[in-house]
Amino acid sequence: MDTPMPLTYDLLLTNGLILAAPGLQAPIAEGFVAIRGDTIQAVGAMSDLPQGARARQTIDARGGVVMPGLVNGHCHAAMTLFRGLADDLPLMEWLERHIFPAEARFVSPEMVYWCSKLAAAEMILSGTTTVADSYFYEIEAARAFDEAGMRAVVAQGVIDFPAPGVPEPRENIAAAARFVEGCRRLSQAGGGERLSPALFCHSPYTCGDKTLQGAKALARRQGCQLFIHLAESRAECEQIEAQQGVSPVAYLERLGVLDRDTVAVHAVQLSPEDIALLAARETAVVTCPESNMKLASGIAPLPAMLSAGLRLGLGTDGCASNNDLDLFGEMASLARLHKVAALDPTLIPASQALRLTTSGGAEVLGLANRVGRLAAGLKADCLIVDLNAPHLTPFYNPDLLVYAAKGSDVRTTIINGVVVMDQRQILSFDLPETMSQVRKLAAAIR
Repeated sequence: MDTPMPLTYDLLLTNGLILAAPGLQAPIAEGFVAIRGDTIQAVGAMSDLPQGARARQTIDARGGVVMPGLVNGHCHAAMTLFRGLADDLPLMEWLERHIFPAEARFVSPEMVYWCSKLAAAEMILSGTTTVADSYFYEIEAARAFDEAGMRAVVAQGVIDFPAPGVPEPRENIAAAARFVEGCRRLSQAGGGERLSPALFCHSPYTCGDKTLQGAKALARRQGCQLFIHLAESRAECEQIEAQQGVSPVAYLERLGVLDRDTVAVHAVQLSPEDIALLAARETAVVTCPESNMKLASGIAPLPAMLSAGLRLGLGTDGCASNNDLDLFGEMASLARLHKVAALDPTLIPASQALRLTTSGGAEVLGLANRVGRLAAGLKADCLIVDLNAPHLTPFYNPDLLVYAAKGSDVRTTIINGVVVMDQRQILSFDLPETMSQVRKLAAAIR
């Protein structure tokens, strides 16, 4: 009697078009991804799959693209509650007359938990497996991402005004320190290395010298990243230059804030000198083209930043200023926007957009040794895009993922070796319950 062969893998994806390193490597026409626990064990052609290999679960990816999970480099997940609340307004009017007042009235731990969970569902359903999130009561966002099974860099908001959870601005750094400790306890208890704490200074015009330097000092002590909205609008640059005599980038340099663990978000209004300074300090940038377009903030000088060698990632921003969290749509906007702005169809090719949203985003978040590619030893964060749709037929090459695919084409999402969504159904938590809770919160606004 033959002895049954022992299980080789926990999860095996077979027969798919494997895009192991988008923008960097050619696809494998018919391949597999083998996963044990939370880690990829092997990636290759089906002909290279060991004979007799078995798995606890096998997913046939035939007719689909298997690729790394997408990395959302900047989001305010809880702002799903404010989606569509205030549209078609300039940035400062949108913030000061609508968003800041709404946050003062409606942001609570309950709101952040449920609305971040709703954002997690939207991202998982559209192929995002890692998010860098920034908001208030951020420990509740961390709890929501943990329960949803997402990988997240969660950053507690710091601002020099009374804020949700921190009514006394003088306590903002102390509150951020407590968050870092709490997030690490949560991570150890459940999320493991899926959760990483960080800090988020809203901007140079809402945080003074002491706060910016204090937050950066705390980030350095704790070994975590500092995110900041930087040079987002012309109004911001004019205000900082009038007050400080230098650009927002030069202002942060003067304060000693810029380094490899600082992430500048938006970076729209940059001079060549600003770009050179960011490159010299190895400061990363996350661009959010759809938010910048909607708020008419401008077009980030991405080609110049790429030429300078900056680490670049792509983010959606919050869906109050986007209004969705679909990175496939964001990639399409990124590629097209820079072409029309410079009247040059060769700028930001589709392959580059794919790279920025996978391995590029992972590099920005300090996660390049974990995610962003499909390779043995990396964490098993991947997705299957269903090509059996008219708008994806025929499929000549991966460029079509940028110019025609949508988040709704994602068939399966896997994070840390766990199938969290399959056949368009969230498996990691109760989505109807989450949507019901958010609708109850929204009823108090309208």
